Amino acid sequence: MSAWLPGPGWLFCPADRPERYVKALDRADVVILDLEDAVARPAKAAARDAVRRLAETGGLDLERTVVRVNAADDAAEHTHDVALLAAAGVRRVMLAKAEEPAAVAALAAGGAHEVLPLLETPRGIENAGPIAATDGVVAVMWGADDLVAAMGGTGSRRADGSYRDVARYARERTLVAAKAHGRLALDAVHMDIADTDGLAAAAEDAAAVGFDATVAIHPSQVAVIRAAYAPSPERLAWAEGLLAAYPDGLSGAGGVGTHEGRMVDGPIFAQARTVLRRAAATTRPRDQQRGDHA
Repeated sequence: MSAWLPGPGWLFCPADRPERYVKALDRADVVILDLEDAVARPAKAAARDAVRRLAETGGLDLERTVVRVNAADDAAEHTHDVALLAAAGVRRVMLAKAEEPAAVAALAAGGAHEVLPLLETPRGIENAGPIAATDGVVAVMWGADDLVAAMGGTGSRRADGSYRDVARYARERTLVAAKAHGRLALDAVHMDIADTDGLAAAAEDAAAVGFDATVAIHPSQVAVIRAAYAPSPERLAWAEGLLAAYPDGLSGAGGVGTHEGRMVDGPIFAQARTVLRRAAATTRPRDQQRGDHA
């Protein structure tokens, strides 16, 4: 697992709207400055200039900022984006529409950047494993709407707001690929900003199955996400009690034990440690989220 373990509430911010960046940092655990979909093509150069100015004036929080660059097959914009990364000293970069390990490796070459591939095309999902395995990758994210559009579809969700099966498949494949290679897993955005109940349910499910964060598109969504990832007081008390009862794990208990009337074994201890890590990530100040982990 990456040593970089920020909290679970991430937020996209258009790179051509730098006035929103400070406010985004105040809300989110990580801000993704977006040079791709959030910026119209005529404004791309201005967006890069805005990021460059943030860096030059010391306003860019490199620990809590990721820059999303245009896809590798958008050669002109991608080349300009990569040049900006070097000039601004950006450490972590999200590659939009990542499809090939080679494009990811090019960004990470020589330790230049830590890369977060965004899998949102059929080829990207098909190559989830090899992409996640690429040296320099620290996290993997998936996207539903670009994926469905690329397949000629018209919607990733049913009328009740639930994902269609192909989107669920892409989500699960991304999660498993990320975890198989020790990467952070980022869940997709919830496009219906007013649907806080739907977002909360999706984020609770994401936390339960092992996603490390959910990415927001609006500042109001971040608090909902952080609350969904935070363990309940009862769950936290259980985890603390279990680890206090077995400070040395199960080394002297023959591989299994009991706690509060239930059998516990290695996987249950792992879940308890995750509960403690999530509690810490959702309560400590966001600007102190560096690389500590349980």
